Amino acid sequence: MTARLAERPAAAAAPAAAAPDSATAATISLPIEGMTCASCVGRVEAALARVEGVGSVAVNLATERADIHPSGPVDRMALIQAVRKVGYEVPARAVELAVEGMTCASCVARVERALAAVPGVEQAVVNLASERASVRGTAAVEALLAAIGQAGYEARAIDGTAAGGAELARKKDAERAQLERDLVVGAVLALPVFVLEMGSHLIPAMHDWVMATLGMRTSWILQFVLTTLVLALPGRRFYAKGLPLLARLAPDMNSLVAVGTAAAYGYSVVATFAPGLLPAGTVNVYYEAAAVIVVLILLGRLLEARAKGRTSEAIRRLVGLQPKAAHVVRAGRVVDVPIEQVLLGELVQVRPGERVPVDGELTEGASFVDESMITGEPIPVEKHAGSPVVGGTVNQTGAFTLRANAVGAQTMLAQIIRMVEQAQGSKLPIQAVVDKVTMWFVPAVMAAAALTFVVWLAFGPAPALSFALVNAVAVLIIACPCAMGLATPTSIMVGTGRGAELGVLLRKGEALQSLRDARVVAVDKTGTLTEGRPALTDLEVAPGFERADVLARVAAGESRSEHPIARAIVAAAAHEGLALPAAGEFESVTGMGVRARAGGARVEVGADRWMRALGLDVAVFAASAERLAGEGKSPMYAAIDGRLAAIVAVADPIKPSTPAAIDALHRLGLKVAMVSGDHRRTAEAIARQLGIDEVVAEVLPAGKVDAIARLRATHGPVAFVGDGINDAPALAAADVGLAIGTGTDVAVESADVVLMSGNLQGVPNAIALSRATMRNIAQNLFWAFGYNTALIPLAAGVLYPAYGLLLSPVFAAGAMALSSVFVLGNALRLRRFEPPPAAAAAH
Repeated sequence: MTARLAERPAAAAAPAAAAPDSATAATISLPIEGMTCASCVGRVEAALARVEGVGSVAVNLATERADIHPSGPVDRMALIQAVRKVGYEVPARAVELAVEGMTCASCVARVERALAAVPGVEQAVVNLASERASVRGTAAVEALLAAIGQAGYEARAIDGTAAGGAELARKKDAERAQLERDLVVGAVLALPVFVLEMGSHLIPAMHDWVMATLGMRTSWILQFVLTTLVLALPGRRFYAKGLPLLARLAPDMNSLVAVGTAAAYGYSVVATFAPGLLPAGTVNVYYEAAAVIVVLILLGRLLEARAKGRTSEAIRRLVGLQPKAAHVVRAGRVVDVPIEQVLLGELVQVRPGERVPVDGELTEGASFVDESMITGEPIPVEKHAGSPVVGGTVNQTGAFTLRANAVGAQTMLAQIIRMVEQAQGSKLPIQAVVDKVTMWFVPAVMAAAALTFVVWLAFGPAPALSFALVNAVAVLIIACPCAMGLATPTSIMVGTGRGAELGVLLRKGEALQSLRDARVVAVDKTGTLTEGRPALTDLEVAPGFERADVLARVAAGESRSEHPIARAIVAAAAHEGLALPAAGEFESVTGMGVRARAGGARVEVGADRWMRALGLDVAVFAASAERLAGEGKSPMYAAIDGRLAAIVAVADPIKPSTPAAIDALHRLGLKVAMVSGDHRRTAEAIARQLGIDEVVAEVLPAGKVDAIARLRATHGPVAFVGDGINDAPALAAADVGLAIGTGTDVAVESADVVLMSGNLQGVPNAIALSRATMRNIAQNLFWAFGYNTALIPLAAGVLYPAYGLLLSPVFAAGAMALSSVFVLGNALRLRRFEPPPAAAAAH
């Protein structure tokens, strides 16, 4: 569904530059799939023992793992191939790495290529905004880290625990603090340089004062000292990272800054200390350009770092929902233990106002729980013994005890956090084009700068060398691959984070683009449009009978039946608080209905043919029966002591939120189709009630897949919404699958998007969010490419022949710093996204 730059077969050979994936002393552990007995264990052990460098092997059938103790260097891929040759599999695993030192889209492409070259890597996706690499395959973490190191960057494996996340946050804070210190030092040192040089150019009185007090040479020497300090201290980072990459012929953003500032600084040093080496009329200094460029780019980096921090606020808020401790019942008393130490099956007490620490089921007590952090629904949900609760939700006024059934990484909140992180780290199909362009962007800029220098030197006015230098430096400095690299991932990060806050979980980032492209929304009926369980919807009594008495007697008569319709009638009586009379003599009449004695009266409940067989005329309810049939409901009748007492209808009621959601989808310009296994009459009746455009009824799960193919051929890309196991094939077959979060695990696993609220309103919310995010990405890309397309020629001096306009390298540095900040600021606007109400949703 998506184009991935770094995807490649695991078996592809690595180039010579790839890090060797070998180990010597440490134990190597491999997961093994496909073993079923002791013979399998023996075959795997024998195959691994034959690999060169293996000392001993222990394979465990229960844990499905092989532990290899090397006696010398061992090639991990040789171990994996040995396992595969004897018919078993080493499954791919996902590894998250934090990558340091990336500054632009060229860096991203370079790291992805380095990771893809490691044997065993199936897919590598690198995200500039989150500074993470997501790698899938069988390669060892050490080999991945070595490959990134050889590419010129630093990396470390991300610890998925809360402590690991806190350490990562501390490191980011330390980096921002270092940037702030460097910026202050650079500004203090660069300000006098700027005042001395630019002040002398712009203000004649200032020039006279400098000449009279310091003199030109002393002024230049002072500028040399201060600029040297700027480049050696706060500016050192650009040279330390940019020059080694340039030497590898893999330049990045740092390389552009390093070359540009070094050129301006080097020329100025020659003009200061060896002016005789320069042609007459070209002895000028550009210390202020070198110093101020460093300061402005540091300012841009700091603003960028702060904005990047805000893009991941949604994740931090989710992590903040996790309580730090829990009140656990152990040995008959309550003890407070860290949340990480709560064990599966333990009893946990939750007091009023506290967050629920882990997922579980109430064993005693009752309360209302605010589940808005999971579902986005603001109304607290009533909980009593047997009710499930989710970790991170907020208990209201009651107190209760729960039994933990999911702890640690298995809780719903932990899974949501993982899902959001994975979506934020993914790439959209649109980014494949961006990656191809940005891979060659920095080398192209350096070539443009060289061409600018040569053209000005050959054809420029006197002093040609000065013009050539200034314009070449301006080209190097104004180019901004950062903005291109950040344009897509920042919008994805903010958009998916905002979606999580609204109860819309994007399991795959590319679902954002697929949702935007959808032209028809196909919806399963049961559990999606409707509540998913039968309920008493109509009860109309004949003259001479009371509703409550009839319902109580009919419910008593049906209480011995396990039929869903009978259970719905009994549940309705219980909901209305009716006491059921004693019942007996229960009899089920095949094809007709049921007969029983309730409260001393004979009760018969069944279809119209059952009433006619009893000699009763149902014509009195003819109008009601016709109305119910039009609504897709099958009417039943009740007789008490031989008299027709009531007409009854049980149906799967439409969710209260469904009509508004269908209206919102129409307002978004989408067609809505119902795909259901129900009878056509029932499905069409519900479709008429809701204004659904197209109905596909009486289909099996495989038929739903065919229906999606027909809808795609007629209307275009299809989004399918479902909740049951039978919806899983359709969810997978659609262009984008949306699962109702209250549905089955199978449905959720097959979907691209999970709607935690459990109602259909999440669908227009998700589509509106996807459109807003994709618009935001388009704006960012237009700015990033438009900026570079327009300003690089301007910096090269194309307007000089006609208008005499040139761009100072200092202004070029300011423009470059602000361009990436603009992209980040635009992405952050998505934090204010509000889902469209049904009455106001607009295309």
